[in-house]
Amino acid sequence: MSNAESEKCACPDCVCTVHPDEALTRDGKRYCGTACADGHRDGSGCGHRGCNCHG
Repeated sequence: MSNAESEKCACPDCVCTVHPDEALTRDGKRYCGTACADGHRDGSGCGHRGCNCHG
């Protein structure tokens, strides 16, 4: 996967990039995982290495 094919997760605090075919799509936005897509309802981060997002 090249960076040209990837895009930033739609979560404002997240630093992850995700390939459109692997992204979790909600309301037309692409997210790296469920925590980001759900707006970090339970306060957990996405869990990806190097990312400290919590919504």
